Amino acid sequence: MSAPTPQHGPVPSSDRTAPVRASGAERAAVVERLRVASVEGRLTFQELTDRTAAAYAARTRGELERVTGDLPALGAPGAAPAPRQVVRRFTAIMGDCDARPAGRIDQDLEALAVLGDVVLDLRAAQVPSGEVTVSAMAVLGDVRIIVPDGVRVEMTGRAVLGDRRVLVGDQEPDRRLPVVRVRANSILGDVRIVAGDRQDARRRPVTEPRAAD
Repeated sequence: MSAPTPQHGPVPSSDRTAPVRASGAERAAVVERLRVASVEGRLTFQELTDRTAAAYAARTRGELERVTGDLPALGAPGAAPAPRQVVRRFTAIMGDCDARPAGRIDQDLEALAVLGDVVLDLRAAQVPSGEVTVSAMAVLGDVRIIVPDGVRVEMTGRAVLGDRRVLVGDQEPDRRLPVVRVRANSILGDVRIVAGDRQDARRRPVTEPRAAD
């Protein structure tokens, strides 16, 4: 008499492989991998910031692996970096200047508004060091610097009958995050650093609800 054929039913939940929790050291290693990828020219400033936030928020190794899933292993040939950002001074004198640098930023930037407005959007730039420094001056004008949500912003300078504001959420002090440093000075003008999501919300059109038939 032949032996009965074993029945294969569902695997008990206790036998399934549970997700492995990520450690702080593993998160730090992924953040360092992202920094290297930025140096290699593989990530924009926005992508570096978003993925760094995702790495720190990851709870399991699987979530960490997804953060770097499309990046090559360490030691692979580096990607060609973006061309160097040639224009570093953005000026509006009795007019407007709307700039969105997409090149490689490895030197300080300058923004000057005199009876005009300067909008400087840094999200599409490549920032190999993970740090950007901007000198901003507003005289009877406005300078608005748009940064990825999740960066650390450090502002210095003075305001004389003007205003200096950072409209970016606070970040954990012990985390290694991309940094934007702004030396902001204003005379009867405004200098503002705005997170990208706030800026996009201002531009997003409001859709009116449709009336019921």
